[in-house]
Amino acid sequence: MARDAVKSFVLRIDAATMEALERWAADEFRSTNGQLQWIIHEALRRSGRLKEGQAD
Repeated sequence: MARDAVKSFVLRIDAATMEALERWAADEFRSTNGQLQWIIHEALRRSGRLKEGQAD
């Protein structure tokens, strides 16, 4: 993913979801933040909301 225009934001998430996310990230050898970025990117890609080559 492109890192030149990274924006930060606050995300509220319930404890059970966060624990599941942390386990998933560990299974994939990613940080929790990296896992969230991957999940969002994949969802956007699969839905056709990213242009070709965007955020690769």
